[in-house]
Order: sequence, then C-alpha cells, then structure tokens
Amino acid sequence: MIRFFNAAQLPLASKAFNYAKKLVSRNFRISEEQLKKNRYDVKTLAYLEQHEIKEGAFAHLCKYVYEKPDNSAEISKEVFDFYRICLQDNIILDAVERANSFIKFNPLMLYIAAHELIHVLRFGNGEIDFDASSEKKEQEEAIVHNLTKIALQSVKNHDLDMVLDCFSSSFKICDLYN
Repeated sequence: MIRFFNAAQLPLASKAFNYAKKLVSRNFRISEEQLKKNRYDVKTLAYLEQHEIKEGAFAHLCKYVYEKPDNSAEISKEVFDFYRICLQDNIILDAVERANSFIKFNPLMLYIAAHELIHVLRFGNGEIDFDASSEKKEQEEAIVHNLTKIALQSVKNHDLDMVLDCFSSSFKICDLYN
C-alpha cells in the first residue's frame, strides 16, 4: 500500500526544506537567493509523475531542460535546467515506522532536504554532471553526505545525530527499510 504524508507531516516537510535552505546557504556562503537561482521545486509522492517515483530512495532528483522563448524580435531562446526533488513519502514513512522511534520524521526530513539541496547546488554549479556514470554518482553520494553532515553541524540534536550515524559507512539507513 502506498502511503502519503498526512496533513500534519506536509508542513513539517516544508519547514525542513526552509530550514535546510538556510543551513546550506550559510554553509556554502551564498544567499538563499543565489540558491534559488538553481531552479528547483519539491514535490511529494501524491504529485509525482510515474517516472519520478523511485523505489528504495527517500528522494529522487529529476532534471528537466526548458527553453524559454525570448520576447525580442530575434529568434533566441533562454535554455535552463530545472530540478525536481521528488520525495518518496512511502519510503520515508516506512523507514521512520520500522526504526521504532530510533529515527524520527523531522530530523530525517531535515537530512533529506539538506542532502537534496546540496545535490541541486552541485549539479547547478557544474561540479558534477547529472548524467555521470554510476561509479561517479556513487562517489558523489559520499561527497554530498559529507557536505550534508558539515552543513548540519550547527544543529546540535540527538535525533539528528542518530540520522547522521545511520548514514555512516558502518550502517546504512537503507537497512531500516529492507
């Protein structure tokens, strides 16, 4: 059965992304406006297209390329990348439920939000190719995890520490939902 965030969890997820924006911006020494220049949105499972749903992941990042016609007489177009952070509500909720209060919703959402925003920033800045090989993407995951840990350092919270510990090399969070 597919589960979706409920009316209480939706604003918590939104709050996590707002807080993560501040933390990521501060960590990378950019303004929130500069972060927003990397065009993205966040959608929950209820609003995703079929190709945006990915089993076994808390979130899935999709990249779209848009062409915006120029209004001038010339035939030039502005081409830009747009990223969609596709939250997999069911996977997140299953992990929280299976962890038996070991992992809580709010700190897990904060980690996911910061992690995905760092991906958007790195792809948007060209630090890694979105279509890189599987090997490069695996390396990128390790880099982004470490950058996420650094960005979240200012948040001293036992529950967040538990989430960060679960993403360490000795224990993978995916063990919670497999």
